[in-house]
Amino acid sequence: MNSTVSQAPDMRVSIGSLQLANPVMVASGTFGFGQEYADLMDIDALGAIVTKGTSLEPRKGNPAPRTAETPAGMLNSVGLENPGIEIFISDKLPWLHKARPAVIVNIIGSTIRDYAEITARLDAAEGVDALEVNISCPNVSAGGIAFGSDAQAAAEVSRVVRQQTNKPVLVKLTPNVTDIAEIAARVAETGINGLTLINTLKGLALDYRTGKPLLGNGIGGLSGPAIRPVAVRAVFEVCQVVDIPVVGCGGIVKWPDAVEFFRAGACAIQVGSATFRNPGAALEILDGLKEYMAEIGCTSVGDLVGTVQMDD
Repeated sequence: MNSTVSQAPDMRVSIGSLQLANPVMVASGTFGFGQEYADLMDIDALGAIVTKGTSLEPRKGNPAPRTAETPAGMLNSVGLENPGIEIFISDKLPWLHKARPAVIVNIIGSTIRDYAEITARLDAAEGVDALEVNISCPNVSAGGIAFGSDAQAAAEVSRVVRQQTNKPVLVKLTPNVTDIAEIAARVAETGINGLTLINTLKGLALDYRTGKPLLGNGIGGLSGPAIRPVAVRAVFEVCQVVDIPVVGCGGIVKWPDAVEFFRAGACAIQVGSATFRNPGAALEILDGLKEYMAEIGCTSVGDLVGTVQMDD
């Protein structure tokens, strides 16, 4: 890219009442609770930190091994291990509250009541800027996958969370469905502020010598560059049927990957498994976006959103 750029573009984006300094977030489950990366990168430069999924009670997660390398990606079966809402509020949130990026808490539950209760707890907590409702994780045997796979159940969870808080609410959808646009449309009707697309794809990897799964839990969630075309397609299809902001997530490694999502209709993006290999990936993507946008004359992120060119 040309290094002689003119006026810096306006990188600010809004999702409901949530104001972000820039559109680059780190995805839930790949960045811990933020503090884990504090010595590895300038966290204050991020648009938002999306926390590790948090449940009412502590979760031990799935048996090891929990990760396995795959072509252009990785499988994980962490199983939503987390310390529970009490420890999150007392031990994790105070540090996050002092950080500059917006704090989006990813929440998980096995029942509608779980989602209602954890939302109420976080609504009263200082330092929480928004919630991201995880109804899509394929690593647990009950709860998330059932809600995310059914339009009515997904809408019911979304409605309950919306009723329990005035904070901005995003809902993270699973790609492991027949028609993600249908589910997105139903969820959007509940008054939520945005959607995150997508969570991981279900996958299975075997040791060819023994026939045993490479993951302790067997089936896991596929992430990384291998799923990016699926995620971009999902964003494009959903943006045709909803009029609320969409956050793109899935296989973003470099700034051109992020541009794909913006052109497909996303207003912001999340960087996930790329941070495992390169902790500073999100900030490198942000720098590249700024340079690219200035070079082509974009004055704001909105200039890129929805600029896909599909043949008639």
